[in-house]
Amino acid sequence: MPWTLLFLAGLFEVAWAVGLKYTDGFTKLMPTTLTVAAMVASVVLLGLAVKHLPVGTAYAVWTGIGTIGTVILGIVLLGDSAAPLRMVCLALIVLGIVGLKLTA
Repeated sequence: MPWTLLFLAGLFEVAWAVGLKYTDGFTKLMPTTLTVAAMVASVVLLGLAVKHLPVGTAYAVWTGIGTIGTVILGIVLLGDSAAPLRMVCLALIVLGIVGLKLTA
């Protein structure tokens, strides 16, 4: 269950990170409200997960999920670069997350 909570926390991190783009500097009410709600949900779920997981591993996995998801949605939704070197770097992050999960 802690890994599920951590995964959900990571998804909410993706939501708030991408949501920041839509807040227009926190000037748009609905995107700002949804972004702040996702921030709170992400941190609460992370807090619940670290009750049962090593904090360093949980934090690294949480930020990794957030990074990977945000990069992918940035490419798909916002036209960010999908240059080959960026994809290699993303793959290295995935490798690091898998390694941390396997050694936790």
